[in-house]
Amino acid sequence: MKKMLIGNQWVGASDGRTLDVVSPSDGKAFDQIARGTPQDVNSAVAAARAALQGPWGQLNATERGRIMTRIGLAVLDHEEELAQLEARDTGKPLTTARNDIKVLARYFEFYAGGADKLHGETIPFLNGHQVSLLREPLGVTAHIIPWNYPAQMLGRTLAPALAMGNATVLKPAEDTSLSALRFAELALEAGLPAGALNIVTGLGEEVGAALAEHPGIDFISFTGSNEVGTLIQQAAAKNAVKCVLELGGKSPQIVFDDVDVERAVPIIVRAIVQNAGQTCTAGSRLLVQRSIYDAFVGKVAEAFAKVRVGTPEMDLDCGPVMNPAQHQRVQRYIDQARASGIPVLAEGQIDANVPSGGHFVKPTLFGPVPRTAALAHEEVFGPVLAAMPFEDEADAIALANGTEYGLLAAVWTENAGRLHRVAKAVKAGQVFMNCYGAGGGVELPFGGTKRSGHGREKGFLALEEVSTTKTLVHYHG
Repeated sequence: MKKMLIGNQWVGASDGRTLDVVSPSDGKAFDQIARGTPQDVNSAVAAARAALQGPWGQLNATERGRIMTRIGLAVLDHEEELAQLEARDTGKPLTTARNDIKVLARYFEFYAGGADKLHGETIPFLNGHQVSLLREPLGVTAHIIPWNYPAQMLGRTLAPALAMGNATVLKPAEDTSLSALRFAELALEAGLPAGALNIVTGLGEEVGAALAEHPGIDFISFTGSNEVGTLIQQAAAKNAVKCVLELGGKSPQIVFDDVDVERAVPIIVRAIVQNAGQTCTAGSRLLVQRSIYDAFVGKVAEAFAKVRVGTPEMDLDCGPVMNPAQHQRVQRYIDQARASGIPVLAEGQIDANVPSGGHFVKPTLFGPVPRTAALAHEEVFGPVLAAMPFEDEADAIALANGTEYGLLAAVWTENAGRLHRVAKAVKAGQVFMNCYGAGGGVELPFGGTKRSGHGREKGFLALEEVSTTKTLVHYHG
C-alpha cells in the first residue's frame, strides 16, 4: 500500500482506509493507496504552513532553483522506472509515458532557471519618495490534478509554485496517484525541505472538497470538469482565494482549401487519438472548407483506419480509456451518434490480444456532423473526431467559436494573411498555425477562455499566477 506524504512523514489515512489501484488495461487491482480524510488535509496544510516558517521559507530564490534542478535531474535518472509506473497506472503507450516523464523533468528544469528571474519593480512617484514593488509567494497552494496526464500535470502546477517559494499540497486523481508518490520520494532525496510538498491521496468529494474549502489555503489550481470547477470556485470564494482553472475544450482544426495535405493529415489524426483522446486540448472538431471536404476527410479516414489500440507494452497509437465510467461515457457518445444517423467514416482497430477486462474503445471518425449534434459542441474526452464542412472564412470563424469552450485551436492554410486573421478571430487561449500542440509546451503560456476556465499556466505567466505583489513606499525627504 502506497502511503501519503505529510511533512517528511509517509503515513496512511487517519482512519486506515484504502483505495484499490486498478489497471485500465485489464480492469484488475494491482496496488492500493491511502484514502485520505479531511483530517489528513488539515495535517498537510499545517505541515505546509510550518514549512513557510522553517527551512523552506528561509531559502533564497537561487537556492530554491538549485533544489529544483536536482529534482529535474532525479526524474531523468529514474525516467524508465517512472514511465513504466505511469504507463501501468494510466494505460497509455510506453512511448507516450516516456515523453510525459521527460516533460515532467523539463518543468522543473525550466522553473529552476526562472526561480530568481522574476524581478520586482521601481515605480516613479512623488519627489522625496522611493517606491518598490516586491514579488512574493502566496503562501500555501493547493493543486488538484486529473488522471489523464498525472506526471505532466504535477510538474505543470507544482514547479512554478515551488519556484516562487510557496509550500504545496497536492491531491492527485484517485485513479492515478502512483507517479506523484514516487516523484515525492525523489524530491525529498534531492533535498526538498519537509513540508514544501505534501500529497494527500483519496476521493475528490472527500479530499478534494476539503482542500478547496480549507481556510489555510491561499491559492487553488484545478484541472478537470466544468461541474467540479464550479464547485471549486464556490468553495474558494468563501475564503476569497484565487483559482486557476482549466476546464476542458472542444478544440477545432480549421482546414482551408490550400492546406498542405501531407503535413496536416497525420498531425490531425494524432491530435485526437493521442492518450486515447483523453486530452483537454484534443483536436476533436475537424472543420474543412466545403470545396475540399470530401477529398481531405477521405485522406483523414484512410489514416484513421490505420490507428491501432492496445496495452502499454504493445506501444501502439493509443491505449484504453481510464476507467469504466469513462468507457461508458465515450461509448455512449459513439452509440448515440450512430443511432442518430451520423455516418461513420472510419474506425481504428483494437488489437486482438488485449485483455478482456480492459477499457478499450475503437477510435471513430464521424462526418458530416450536424452543427446541432452533441458531437459538434460537447467534450467527449475520447478518441472521437467530428468532421464538419464550412463555406468560407467567416463561416469557419463562426463555426470554430460556436461552442462554450475556448482552449485551443489550429488553422491550416498557406495564405499568410488568412492564417493570421483567423488565428486572431478564434476565441482560444492558444492557436497553432499549420501545426498542433507543442510537446509539453512548457515555455508557452496556456489556459482557456469562456467555459474552458481562466488563469494561465506554463511559461513565466505561471510564476505571476502563483505569486503576489507588495508595494513599498518610502519617504526619504
